[in-house]
Amino acid sequence: MSLRKRIENSERLVNAVGRLVLLYLNLVQRTTQWQSDGVEELRAAMAEGPVLLVMWHSRLMMIAHHWPVESGSLSSLHDTSPIARVVGAVHRQRRLQPMKMSVKVSNIVASRTVLKRVNEGVSIGLTADGPLGPALQLKDPPLEWARATGLPIFCYAFSTTRQRRAASWDKLLIPRLFGKGAYVFARFPQKVPRKPDGDELANLRKDIASFIDASTARADAMIDLPHGP
Repeated sequence: MSLRKRIENSERLVNAVGRLVLLYLNLVQRTTQWQSDGVEELRAAMAEGPVLLVMWHSRLMMIAHHWPVESGSLSSLHDTSPIARVVGAVHRQRRLQPMKMSVKVSNIVASRTVLKRVNEGVSIGLTADGPLGPALQLKDPPLEWARATGLPIFCYAFSTTRQRRAASWDKLLIPRLFGKGAYVFARFPQKVPRKPDGDELANLRKDIASFIDASTARADAMIDLPHGP
């Protein structure tokens, strides 16, 4: 049986693989010379309530280490794929509150659970182009959750000088040890109305995607790297 199938069938294996991934990312966090931008603005926003955090799928690896959990928790929404479940295990072990979104659960039930967490002061995080792409194209969930919750939108991105890219649809950035790194939290300046018309929705989709791109480019530029996916 393949590792993928074994992960699909065993929560114990999911947690074990998650612990191994977490150990590696802990080493990355400790051995990388990090600089950051926008953390204080995020903290200030969280002092008033939870936020909606979005990022490109390719830049998700370090969010559990960069999120200021002492200022408030984050509930990352993920699917039921093996990789997503391992990421969820990493987030749980970092004292975050990941939430598995299953096709077996109705949209109404899932929405109630998410809104309950928002009402408890928990921020919501999700990949803007995930879980299956196409890469760097904003999908519907960020807009839907922004409309439903009314939360301010923040974008996240990280970059490192020592990295490799996975042979995946998103070219996932996998950080390596002993590099220089940067991460960015940036507040999207617009508010998403609860009932945008078609033109408003199209413009918001374009503007949010461009803003995530700009935040990602900012993280790359902080360590003198060319902008990448």
